[in-house]
Amino acid sequence: MRADARRNYDRLLAEARTSFAEHGTDASLEDVARRAGVGIGTLYRHFPNRHALMNAVFQEALTALLVRSRELADAERPCTALVEWLGAIVRHAGEYRGLAQALMSASADHTSALTGCHVPLRQAGAVLLERAQASGSVRPDVSIDDLLQLTNAIALAAEQTPADPALAERLLRLTLQGLRSTD
Repeated sequence: MRADARRNYDRLLAEARTSFAEHGTDASLEDVARRAGVGIGTLYRHFPNRHALMNAVFQEALTALLVRSRELADAERPCTALVEWLGAIVRHAGEYRGLAQALMSASADHTSALTGCHVPLRQAGAVLLERAQASGSVRPDVSIDDLLQLTNAIALAAEQTPADPALAERLLRLTLQGLRSTD
């Protein structure tokens, strides 16, 4: 990438991150481009659609979630590790209004640019889930896809209830009690 193109890319990412945090993931892309000091065509040259921009914005958080999953992969208590990691996903999805809903829809759309976020999360979570199931702590009929949809649904519910900041944590705890094996 040329130096000027790299500067534009970096400014677009910074402005998108700020705009998504302030206005949610449905923030105006025209406003993002304007605030970055470029035209909308430049934005679309770098990011062909909203999901591509969202994918780029969330790469740092995705990397942190993947690193955390690797740190937890050998935890002494696999179920606790899984719960901790799912809580981190809920917190991340709750940082940007609209992110949970976008991730939920992207999980079923393999052509979405957000698949770049979903697939690595799915793979990382599957490792943690399999360890928790192998330990007998989690029911064998639970799938990672179900857990990711649940975490996004919890984040979405919490997003709709901003007056209750503890809601996401309570819903996650309540939901995960149903994962435990009864054997």
